[in-house]
Amino acid sequence: MDNQSFFSIDRLLEFGLGMGMAQQMVGMMNQYMQQMYVPGSIQSMPKPMSQIYYVAIDEQQVGPLNDSELSRLIAQKQVNKDSLAWMPGMAAWQPIEQIPAILKIVALTPPPLNV
Repeated sequence: MDNQSFFSIDRLLEFGLGMGMAQQMVGMMNQYMQQMYVPGSIQSMPKPMSQIYYVAIDEQQVGPLNDSELSRLIAQKQVNKDSLAWMPGMAAWQPIEQIPAILKIVALTPPPLNV
């Protein structure tokens, strides 16, 4: 058998390596396609990581709190724009009005229902 034959060891090795590379490429492409968000598709967007917060109420540290717990405290008027808050990554406690991530929660918190 000569080296130009399809069944030579060199050709079979090349074919096997090519198939292995192709399988890896298809696997990676499928993985990226599954992670991709297409607007209007049935697939929903992945939920963002939940942030945690700490607030000062009556000079006491309260937390960790998630978005909904902080929103509840805002709706109950236990926390306002002048309340001190801290979240991971901050160097020091600051008034809520200086923290954009918490101001977003304040803006999305509905006012109390007066019936």
